[in-house]
Amino acid sequence: MDMHAQYADIIITSKAVFTGLQDQPHPAAIAICGNRIAAVGTREEIARWRGEDTVEMDAGERLVMAGFHDFHLHLMMGSVAMRSVQLAAARSREEAVEQVRQHAAQRPDDTWVIGFAWDAGYWTDQRLPNRYDLDAAVADRPVLLFHAEGHYAWANSKALEAAGIGRDTPDPPFGSIARDEAGEPTGILYEGAISPCGELAFDFSDEEQKELLRDFLRHAAELGVTSVNDLYGLEMNRKLVNFELYRECEESGELTVRIHLQPELNGDLERARGLREKYRSPFLQFTGLKQFIDGVITGYTAYMLEPYADDPSTSGSTTYPPETIKEWVVAADREGFQIRFHAIGDGAIRLALDAFAAAREANGVRDARHCVEHVEVLHPDDLHRFAKLGVIASMQPEHLAQSERGVYTARIGASRDRYVFALNSLSRTGAVLALGSDFPIASLQPMLEVYRAVTRIDSSSEDAWHPSESLTLAETLRAYTAGPAYGSFREHELGTLEPGKLADLVVLDRNLFAVPAEEFLQTQVWLTMVDGQIVYKKDAFTK
Repeated sequence: MDMHAQYADIIITSKAVFTGLQDQPHPAAIAICGNRIAAVGTREEIARWRGEDTVEMDAGERLVMAGFHDFHLHLMMGSVAMRSVQLAAARSREEAVEQVRQHAAQRPDDTWVIGFAWDAGYWTDQRLPNRYDLDAAVADRPVLLFHAEGHYAWANSKALEAAGIGRDTPDPPFGSIARDEAGEPTGILYEGAISPCGELAFDFSDEEQKELLRDFLRHAAELGVTSVNDLYGLEMNRKLVNFELYRECEESGELTVRIHLQPELNGDLERARGLREKYRSPFLQFTGLKQFIDGVITGYTAYMLEPYADDPSTSGSTTYPPETIKEWVVAADREGFQIRFHAIGDGAIRLALDAFAAAREANGVRDARHCVEHVEVLHPDDLHRFAKLGVIASMQPEHLAQSERGVYTARIGASRDRYVFALNSLSRTGAVLALGSDFPIASLQPMLEVYRAVTRIDSSSEDAWHPSESLTLAETLRAYTAGPAYGSFREHELGTLEPGKLADLVVLDRNLFAVPAEEFLQTQVWLTMVDGQIVYKKDAFTK
């Protein structure tokens, strides 16, 4: 764009513009030329950018801010979830089964019945379900239902049969098949044991995948999400990984979200180098590599330094031997790759930080911007290591409301509860926070994440869970815009509203700084702009 262009294509004016450079919004106007912000200033200062063809939009008192940048999600799996049965509201096994039955009846042509977000912790008896519960509702088609944390699943007999899972099927290296006293699979599959079912359930045609992507793009635009980081998921997602689909969509002009790719860290650096060279456009670019170190708390698969409080027989485990993880990190870091580790338990978080420290020692200090994903149960000895090592804390505040608090704290015990989702403590040490949703594990809706980060109110109580760990609204919005931009090495062009940056912004239907936090959950997007183009508009602005 010619930054000395005489007139703006669009001028947006509001009494509440949050540039991200101050802690409060202020009255301002934004001049947009082509795909970039040309100027930000007072109405009077921006008047010189007004031409005969300039489109003027007066947002009144609505909040104008940089577009939301979701730093951690699983794009195509999320698109599948949008078409699937959502079970978060079920408060009993019977309710969940009835929802599945109704959904299956409404979608008779689906080969697999897929669902998300059930959690027995919220059910009256808190007992894990089994395949026979589902067989009674859907016996003619395979059913696969992902737990709220996404790391274990509930399948019916047809699904187990389709995947060849029986009493003689061995457990995978990381994961397990739950079995009854007779040795028969119960229908609950942990971690890697989900993959045989998942690969079949997610086997969509090219045309179906295109439609799934279009669904996601529409949804993101409605929610003001302008950039995302699409991370490697569990192995069962393998058939959903189709970077060329994204490229085709970009070439046809349909891509209305900037996608940053984080495929698998697995020691194959030749493939990683090829992807880094291949995907490097403003809308579609390789950013780094991702891997899992552990699982989740409620499934006892998160890796802890000490045994679980309610099951001292286990501390969880790592997905790969610690030596392998460190070797992969040192080798990938040597070649300049950013590395992102799923690490929920305090043992996994420490291992991730140790691996990043080993890379520094072996390869020297560089601007690596490695990340730890989720950071749920943090040992206080590791709190200051994030800032010291330059490691980003990639967190999803809505996760603190996903598991029933009593179940979660029973797993870890009171002594480990203090630094659970320690957003504020990490921020105070100088660590960079980058927020996201982990969609479809949580909704793509940024307002949910903002509400949880500011209030610490979960879904189990009206009392905040460690209110001292809450963030201010300004801190939260920066962590959802500037933090992910920095984590994607794009702070020079994304994350704040400044002259010269790409024109990715959102207008909300109210000023978040002027309303109580409870209103965040009712807040809707008024307008979404990506690359200077309006990709969603709730209603017409006055000219």
